[in-house]
Amino acid sequence: MTTAIWWVRRDQRLTDNQALAAALEQADQVIPVFVLDPVLMSAPDAGSKRVAFMLGGLRQLEADLQARGSGLIVRRGDPAAELAALVEETGAQAIFAEEDYWPYARQRDGRIARSLPLHLVGGLTVHPPGMVLKADGTPYTVFTPFSRVWKALPPPDATSLLAAPRSMPALPELRSLPIPTEPALPASVPFPPGEAEAQRRLLDFADPDTAAANQQAGGINHYSEARDRVDLDGTSRLSPYLRFGMLSARQAVVSALGAREAASHGEGRTGAETWLNELIWREFYVTILTHFPHVLEHSFRASLRKIAWENDESAFAAWRQGHTGYPVVDAAMRQLVETGWMHNRARMVVASFLVKDLLIDWRWGERFFMQYLVDGDPAANNGGWQWTAGTGTDAAPYFRIFNPTLQGKRHDPEGAYVRRWVPELSRVPDRYIHEPVTMPLDVQRESGCIVGQDYSAPIVDHAWARERTLNAYAQARTDQS
Repeated sequence: MTTAIWWVRRDQRLTDNQALAAALEQADQVIPVFVLDPVLMSAPDAGSKRVAFMLGGLRQLEADLQARGSGLIVRRGDPAAELAALVEETGAQAIFAEEDYWPYARQRDGRIARSLPLHLVGGLTVHPPGMVLKADGTPYTVFTPFSRVWKALPPPDATSLLAAPRSMPALPELRSLPIPTEPALPASVPFPPGEAEAQRRLLDFADPDTAAANQQAGGINHYSEARDRVDLDGTSRLSPYLRFGMLSARQAVVSALGAREAASHGEGRTGAETWLNELIWREFYVTILTHFPHVLEHSFRASLRKIAWENDESAFAAWRQGHTGYPVVDAAMRQLVETGWMHNRARMVVASFLVKDLLIDWRWGERFFMQYLVDGDPAANNGGWQWTAGTGTDAAPYFRIFNPTLQGKRHDPEGAYVRRWVPELSRVPDRYIHEPVTMPLDVQRESGCIVGQDYSAPIVDHAWARERTLNAYAQARTDQS
């Protein structure tokens, strides 16, 4: 009898799992295994909420496997040593795993492949990073041409999706640890873990019939117009499930393409196309990280690696705690710390504020996000921070500086988002909700919010900060030339 190990990593699902399918095709007996890697579990930026979400997903996967006659073997330690022991214990002829492109994962897998029969299978992205290339074989560093080539490749369709196996071979007697219950997932995190929840959310958001019936802000039909409103539930909220592979990238793209095809009006088609582009952005950043792993340590653009950052610790603390005096920034930061998630528009606003209003190194913010985000992903998080900082792959974006007050007025027009997360502003009139510092004193008293006492005064003047940042970036470009 042939035996294979399915090494579960960022593919906590049974539906459309190419590594699992390959193992089942090649072997009579398949042993699902998850290795608790101390290097990852105890890393400074591991993030307790993200770890708890991952562990919850493992418990769901274990239950799904048990319902099919199998189970999940859990080990703790160096993956190379634990897999070697399992190969010895089971006589497995092969190990199948979904390929990951994070530098740590690539180094780990390369080391393991030199001594064990490791077979890496696609699935983290629809098209592998080595497939979307220029004619000369070099990678794209600008999104638009990358997207154009990505879309020109044969698209996946519903027939390419792999059904979850109805049954699995029974496990032999093997030592297995219980899945840790700590850290526990706080009730404030609005993401129940597991494949079943991922499938439910995908159906609610992207299924053509469900989307057509949804006449409110949610759903893919309204995605293009609602996705930037921080006060609305207008996004898919699928990113944590994509992060840990509780939903496959291929199924998400198939759903986007299906919704575009089924849309009966322009708004629906635009919504589906816009969401598809967001999924392609995810693949673009994986490609950037694969070909330019130095972006985790340095700015992508060499011309902006010597910016004279202020790196004021007290200003950084005010940003982290949501006490900057700019309501939409403070609301977003408090949402992140409490729930482990932040709206994508809000991520851009708070990143711009940290880097270009406070002139604090983008890497400080990138690390803080990774400590709190349930969907924290090295490629997407780094790409987003460098895009906003102007140090990334855009052609000339360093002068793009968000005005946090205008962003609040535009994307939270009635102040509902601010009032939810900054309760001291709950009674402030609409006209002042994004600029409480401009309230007359009698209005401050009436609303129960004295600026500088009940709510922070702005810690920096945006107009002044903007000029400071433009000068700092210009000087860095001059120094580099």
